[in-house]
Amino acid sequence: MIPEAREVHLSRKDRKVLEACCRSPVTLQRDLKRARIVLLAADGRSTRSIAKEVGVQPRIVSLWRHRYADHGLEGLQDKPRPGKQPIYTKTTDKRILKLLDKPPPQGFARWTGPLLAEALGDVDVQYVWRFLRSHKIDLVARKSWCESNDPNFTAKAADVVGLYVAPPAKAIVLCVDEKPSIQALERAQGYLKLPNGRALTGQSHDYKRHGTTTLFAALEVATGKIIATHSKRRRRVEFLDFMNSVTATFPNRKLHVILDNLNTHKKNEDWLKAHPNVQFHFTPTSASWLNQVEVWFSILQGQSLSGTSFKSLKQLQEHIDAYVNAYNDRAEPFVWTKKKVRQRRVKGRRITQL
Repeated sequence: MIPEAREVHLSRKDRKVLEACCRSPVTLQRDLKRARIVLLAADGRSTRSIAKEVGVQPRIVSLWRHRYADHGLEGLQDKPRPGKQPIYTKTTDKRILKLLDKPPPQGFARWTGPLLAEALGDVDVQYVWRFLRSHKIDLVARKSWCESNDPNFTAKAADVVGLYVAPPAKAIVLCVDEKPSIQALERAQGYLKLPNGRALTGQSHDYKRHGTTTLFAALEVATGKIIATHSKRRRRVEFLDFMNSVTATFPNRKLHVILDNLNTHKKNEDWLKAHPNVQFHFTPTSASWLNQVEVWFSILQGQSLSGTSFKSLKQLQEHIDAYVNAYNDRAEPFVWTKKKVRQRRVKGRRITQL
């Protein structure tokens, strides 16, 4: 049953607004129909005739006639709808964050979505995942950091970076370090054809050990070229033997050698007295990343050693020597781009100590 039609009286201002709404090409269809209903009702049309002209049910016409009569133009807007009450609230979010601050269950290394949902008891695992994604919390990714507690960090870092950015005139700057215990592993490897026709390259998990070698390397900062030699051990005597070969490569040249704080690199005053053209520069404690040869060791691992197989220690050494020769043919210096090196503490992060 249609309610009794309400009489609609339009002010000039409201009529202009509604007529403009009907003329506008961007007006939504729902707003256009409501405006036409009110305009036609103000002209004295009946509810049924308006419904037939606008193309809606009579009850819809009656609804908007009453809404405009009671509330004016504001009555033509949709009322807020309460909708369904959310199952999870901000209290739930706080419970998840509080749980993440606690150690995971005994026997587990880290929290996972299912573990969090199980510990909460009344929260679905899908909501846990959505919450973690919205807050950009990654339970799998791991970051490592190393803080230097060297009281002379600033002076040592400035000394090393100064050699990179503005090396002394007529002097050679070298970055020296060792890559110890490189294993000569023999693995079965090659291409494996799968039943679906695809061919994959890989290697087997079983292997044979054929010994290890320690690689001493010196990177010339100006050219990026490498001087390398092999040794069975990593003692002071092997280090000084390598330095003797390096100094022989650059006779009568001033050498500035950048080293980390390994014990064998220090307390070599007698050798330095015998080689007055050589000066050692040490990176700050726990800051060996300042040594550019570490970058080259990473390149060596990725391009030459990973995924290879060796039947003897000699084959491994020859393989590394061949890579060094090939690398030197196309070597380019590393460009130091870091403008400032600070001794910055880890701030704003909670470190849980179990």
